[in-house]
Amino acid sequence: MNRLSIDITGIVQGVGFRPFVYNLATRLELAGWVRNTSAGVDIELEGKTPALDEFIQRLRADAPPLAYLDQVHVTPRDGLVGYKTFEILHSESVLGAFQPISPDVSICPDCLRELLDPNDRRHRYPFINCTNCGPRFTIITDIPYDRPKTTMAVFPMCPNCETEYRDPVDRRFHAQPVACPECGPHIWLEAAQPDTLPQNIPSDDAILAAQHLLREGKTVAIKGLGGFHLACDALNPAAVDALRARKLRVDKPFALMMPDLATIEQHCYLNSDERSLLESAARPIVLLRRRPESTLAKQVAPGQNQLGVMLPYTPLHYLLFSDLPAAQILVMTSANLSEEPICTDNIEARQRLAGLTDAFLMHNRDIHMRTDDSVMRVLQLPANSNASVPQPATSHVYPIRRSRGYAPFPVHLPKNQVSLLATGAELKNTFCITNENYAFLSHHIGDLENYETLKSFEDGIAHFEKLFRVRPVAIACDMHPNYLATRYAQERSEREILPLIPVQHHHAHIAALMAEHGLDGSEPVIGVAFDGTGYGEDGKIWGGEFLLADYAGYRRFAHLRYFPLPGGDAATRRPSRTALGLLHALGLDWDDALPTHSDLCYDDRTALRAQLEHKINSPLTSSMGRLFDAAAALAGVRQNVNYEAQAAIEFEALADPAETGYYPFEFADGQINPSAAIEALIADVLSGKAVSLVSARFHNGVAHLVRDVCASIRVESSVSRVALSGGVWQNVTLLEKTIPLLQKNGFQVYIHGKVPANDGGLALGQAVIAAKYLGSNAP
Repeated sequence: MNRLSIDITGIVQGVGFRPFVYNLATRLELAGWVRNTSAGVDIELEGKTPALDEFIQRLRADAPPLAYLDQVHVTPRDGLVGYKTFEILHSESVLGAFQPISPDVSICPDCLRELLDPNDRRHRYPFINCTNCGPRFTIITDIPYDRPKTTMAVFPMCPNCETEYRDPVDRRFHAQPVACPECGPHIWLEAAQPDTLPQNIPSDDAILAAQHLLREGKTVAIKGLGGFHLACDALNPAAVDALRARKLRVDKPFALMMPDLATIEQHCYLNSDERSLLESAARPIVLLRRRPESTLAKQVAPGQNQLGVMLPYTPLHYLLFSDLPAAQILVMTSANLSEEPICTDNIEARQRLAGLTDAFLMHNRDIHMRTDDSVMRVLQLPANSNASVPQPATSHVYPIRRSRGYAPFPVHLPKNQVSLLATGAELKNTFCITNENYAFLSHHIGDLENYETLKSFEDGIAHFEKLFRVRPVAIACDMHPNYLATRYAQERSEREILPLIPVQHHHAHIAALMAEHGLDGSEPVIGVAFDGTGYGEDGKIWGGEFLLADYAGYRRFAHLRYFPLPGGDAATRRPSRTALGLLHALGLDWDDALPTHSDLCYDDRTALRAQLEHKINSPLTSSMGRLFDAAAALAGVRQNVNYEAQAAIEFEALADPAETGYYPFEFADGQINPSAAIEALIADVLSGKAVSLVSARFHNGVAHLVRDVCASIRVESSVSRVALSGGVWQNVTLLEKTIPLLQKNGFQVYIHGKVPANDGGLALGQAVIAAKYLGSNAP
């Protein structure tokens, strides 16, 4: 007989790990105990050596599917205590200790079966869950993860639920959100405006009433896992138009929820990897190619050849679809006015959403931390034609927005770091805190352009610092002096007397990609950072950058030639202005037949020319995102936009995948001159070439440019690793054309897979750069 102590770190709370340990120890006839701590899970065992060895082996091999074991420390102990049984002890707080937290998890097959079983006591109960599914991150107020430290604390368990909770062989053994109709949260439906509906329709009648409203073309605000959604019938053009008008969302695509894969396949092309992602425990929105025969309202995603689709992921979602017609599809968009944070609180919802919805489907389980739906896509990457052994094409999950189902799962860093806060960027904000070798990147916050989103940002930081026991020793931020995230960092660093470390935007993009791939920074990479905007060290707007970079610093090896944005932000909203600013910088004529002139009359163009000649409010940019906007405008795709990158997105959607021709870019003395490419594009447009050909040739030209500049950098530096980051790399047409060109020329290519290429991943890069700076400058 021997005795062992085992300390485990990782995602081991709220995932059925203690019940798993209990049952494994009991089956192997081992005695002792297991308990949660604020550092993870501790186990003490006594038993025969073969049984102890098997326990340790099966601890990893047979762990619950939602568990993630980072470290397992096994310590032999002297002497025996004489345990007679194995038991689960009460949780214990350890001063200063922390642990990763499980994201929220979609309903599991067992709970779904019980939900729809008329003989089950939780039949049609919207909050059914077990140790394998349900809310986690959105309801946790502190660690260790126990019911009193969740928003379920106000719901005492009934005797039946208590029995399940205490039974080691039950699927709900120590499932913290466990509940039933007798003791748990409940739902009701209420009208957004008085006297339009019976007030507070309860329980199952609320679901039936909501379904009726949706069939009638109404909008219903539905309280979900991480916030409210606004839902309407996606097959009803009038309903979609009404929601757009209320939400002030002119063209930006809506997310869709479809009841099953069969329905999705009626409207979208779907491969096996996309099916797996849709059905995964995270249940993200997945971007899918739209079938031309789809009967969905065109207003769902104007100008797009893709749809953002998700499957139901909560019991309430399944109940909403349970009695609707088989073809029913719902718009499921975040419940907010454009650019505000998603609404989570019932009182707040009544105040903020009354003008956006006809009714509320409410519940009384509080949401402690708002969490938007995640957005992912699956890339089909071609085989590496330069590999010594033939390789098949591979699929790759590519994050666009990382939030519900993924946050706050950490990125593992190559080594332990000091505790830092990185505040991220202005758009698509996330923040990041580090503790030891974990980087906890937050859920999606949104665009920090108003007080409400700033408050959400500040609340999120406070919650993460409490949850993960972090007191930052320094704060990293973007170099842009006017970002709200930067101002927060400046004010807090002054108030708490903490070092403030500004980080260049595009350097942070590349460092984030390096960190998620576990690169230690001992060797640099060629970082190709393409995006819409980022504050440069020269005070100009960068965005078409080739950097030779590591965590310690970077060399700006090449960049897109600067061109003016007449009117600054006005040019980002009107690509026609960007296009004419580009032509002015390149010395190209404003031909009277250019499509841009449909947006800018003669007087407008005269004023614009004077503005450019006198350099009035015309900041200079090297942005590849703005170059795509200009190309889209010159091709006649769009002259005005109402959401970020709209012109470039619609330009990409039109590209002919069979076209192999390309517009040439010129590169010399560290500058990329797009003059030849733009001249060729205009010639094709004015000669009547199809926009699909123009788009494809432009995309192909940028891909060839990347290959050629990277080859030039390799000649000088001998570096053969290329990192592609920044929002422009969400352009999958460009990405899938660039990667094989680089691989064929002997480059090892890194792309994102854990954090977004856009500014949603930026805070991770800020954190690792700041950590390197502090380490290098330590006394």
